[in-house]
Amino acid sequence: MRKIVFALVAFFFSPFLALAQANSAGPQTGATSELRIGGAVQTPLTLTAADLKKMPRKTLAVTNPHSQKKETYEGVALEEILRKAGALNGEQMRGPAMTTYVVFEATDDYRVVFSLAELDSGILDNDIIIADTMNGAHLPEKVGPFRLIAPREKRPARWIRMLKSITVVRAQ
Repeated sequence: MRKIVFALVAFFFSPFLALAQANSAGPQTGATSELRIGGAVQTPLTLTAADLKKMPRKTLAVTNPHSQKKETYEGVALEEILRKAGALNGEQMRGPAMTTYVVFEATDDYRVVFSLAELDSGILDNDIIIADTMNGAHLPEKVGPFRLIAPREKRPARWIRMLKSITVVRAQ
């Protein structure tokens, strides 16, 4: 009889135990925890959270324009990621290259665009990062695992959350 009771308890409560374990497991590890960089680059990349942790890190303290709260983000400079992928930069940014743009896409299909020139520190000072932590913790599920932070923008419309891909496009 005891075996039957234990079996029934295990049967009915196992979904709840699995859910509790999944929620306590830390950052997401599914397909959304990869960041793909492609398009007009020399070396298309697929970066994981572990890959970003190995790259040079940058910290930004910002005031969230929506909540008016101070937040500290840490991640990798976007320029560093684009350089690693072999996107045009520096002295290459002239003439027809000045029409190159970058499309950022989130898992919810939200997209934003920057010109490649405005992401190049040789042309414009910027502090844009791909963040993977906020206030010392992993980004919340509805924000991360990656978020583009553009602190100098007056409106955060291009602070894209749940970032999944970066595509460099050369206009013709």
